[in-house]
Amino acid sequence: MYYQRYLIWLLSACVSTSLWADGPQDNIPENVRPVPPVGVELNPQDQKELLTGLEVLQQSVEQLRQRDDALTVDLLPDVEIFLRAVDHGVRYRELFSPRDVKNAANLLVEGQRRAEALLKGEAPWTTRKGLVVRGFRSRIDQTVQPYGLVIPESYTGVGKEKYRLDLWFHGRGERSSETVFISERMNRAGRFTPRDTIVLHPYGRYSNAFKFAGEVDVLEALEHARRHYRIDEDRVAVRGFSMGGAGCWQMAVHYPDLFFAANPGAGFSETPEFLRFFQKETLAPTDFERKLWRMYDCPGYADNLFQLPVVAYSGELDIQKQAADIMEAALAERDLKLTHIIGAETKHTIDPASMQIIERKMDHLAQVGRAKLPLELHFATFTLKYNRLHWLTVTGVDEHWQQAKVRAKLIPAGNAIEIHADGVTSLQLSIPAGHSPFRPDQPVSIIFNSQTETPIVASRPESDGSWHCELYRQGTAWKLGQPRETEVRKRHNLQGPIDDAFMDSFIVVRPTGQARHEMVDRWTRSELEHFVAEWRRQFRGDAVVKDDIDVTEDDHSKYHLILFGDTASNAVMKSVVNQLPIEWTDQQISIGGQKFNAADHAPAMIYPNPLNPDRYIVLNSGFTYREYAYLNNARQVPKLPDWAIVDLKTPPDSLWPGKIVDANFFDERWRVKK
Repeated sequence: MYYQRYLIWLLSACVSTSLWADGPQDNIPENVRPVPPVGVELNPQDQKELLTGLEVLQQSVEQLRQRDDALTVDLLPDVEIFLRAVDHGVRYRELFSPRDVKNAANLLVEGQRRAEALLKGEAPWTTRKGLVVRGFRSRIDQTVQPYGLVIPESYTGVGKEKYRLDLWFHGRGERSSETVFISERMNRAGRFTPRDTIVLHPYGRYSNAFKFAGEVDVLEALEHARRHYRIDEDRVAVRGFSMGGAGCWQMAVHYPDLFFAANPGAGFSETPEFLRFFQKETLAPTDFERKLWRMYDCPGYADNLFQLPVVAYSGELDIQKQAADIMEAALAERDLKLTHIIGAETKHTIDPASMQIIERKMDHLAQVGRAKLPLELHFATFTLKYNRLHWLTVTGVDEHWQQAKVRAKLIPAGNAIEIHADGVTSLQLSIPAGHSPFRPDQPVSIIFNSQTETPIVASRPESDGSWHCELYRQGTAWKLGQPRETEVRKRHNLQGPIDDAFMDSFIVVRPTGQARHEMVDRWTRSELEHFVAEWRRQFRGDAVVKDDIDVTEDDHSKYHLILFGDTASNAVMKSVVNQLPIEWTDQQISIGGQKFNAADHAPAMIYPNPLNPDRYIVLNSGFTYREYAYLNNARQVPKLPDWAIVDLKTPPDSLWPGKIVDANFFDERWRVKK
């Protein structure tokens, strides 16, 4: 077996320092090193120079913030990224070497140069070729986030020609603060710079393998680039190496219709086998942890690569070849053969010969581009978070975290669609204008694998060449339309688990009252502080915090509300608790037939906001993995399901917020499972 062969290589191979940064020595929860590490202490001269530069740039930024013209509003993040990067580098000691200190000073010069140009109504960096750093304001927490670009010399800002774009995901970098990242993107083009191609380097909100807010960062950076550059939407590729290879696998299986090709190198493609093999970690997951691995473990989504070309790469002597081997086996189970380029006698890098092979294949795939209307789709998911593939959208499943699969085929000659669905309760089929393959003067027939009676007769295509249909399952029979629902249901972006709340706009609601019990009060306030601090350190954001008495109807409308406290200390929690599937009194907390002492227990929970069921409320939790998981990106997965009860007599540690005495998922109607 290849696992045993790699164990031998692990003992004999001379692996790079960065690879060993998260090795077996990081398997001790009681002894967790800080990530990111503590930076250098600035000498007085450097500190004075940086603080002076920050003050000057801050004044320029304040002048720009007073303006409301479209150009300034649109481009201000391109200036603010320099201010925020250096400010945080100095304030939180995230400059890690004398070179970082020098680079920080250079960033202030560039930021001031841009500010002065924008004050004149100019923005020369927006038409620059070569290396360019841009910024956008994230919808998650309104912070400015950077990304890098390589603009080819052939690019012109006028005309109809659109350009191929390759996303390139960086490797793990515990010292990759914004200052370090921006400096690199201003000075390094990266491994691949294909001809006539824009290369986009997302920051991914630091070192999280492009998961959670890192995943959203990729999508937001791509959307920002699309607004400012002429990008061919049918020629976008996703690529990366090491941690970036892991991110590439994840984006490929979750968003297979976004790209014309995926090019993952090394990295990891799932959690348990990688941690056992690479990290030498002994795993003892709970049932809910095992299910939550399925959010980012890629083998179970391998069906989605039926329609997405993949060019994988591994070094022959790289223990992280395990990732592509796992995916190769998963694809083989589906009668698919993975293109796997292997660098001969190569460790954790890409050898020159393989680079040439990879580039030729990617260039050929770019000539073909993304399929506009695939006639056959193979789709799999474990969650409605990832529910779309070209003209197919899964809108309901039997049970979250169990695999749901669909195979659908357009049959133009018969004006029909053939569908095989397993674990799915409702679907949408939508073909955009101009792309319908059906005769416009005849209805479309839909044939289900479970349907024994006459095929479903759906509507004819529209006169603009579009076609749309909704279907739901009643018992074993499929019907046209939407199911009649009297209760809120799990649906796309409203399906949990707790961590999902931090992938869209949220605000933290701080209690202003006194909790009923002293232990609960201390714990909830401590967990709020912990989350705010770790959100900045691990997801490079500034959580918006409001007092409970200041929350408005507009806040309920626009944001997920992250509520800390109890029903006595937090007024918002008090206003909604009676509409949650939990009973929380002075004496006890009751959920799922279990009762817990309210003096030393507290709930952590996600649920549709009763005052706006299009948004979440979260009780007493931030993102659910903690300091131990920072040491290896494969550990960075959800640790808690939809709800949990925490025993506060056990103090929080690097793994848990306390002792988890009960936890589970809600069912598809957000009810407590029996």
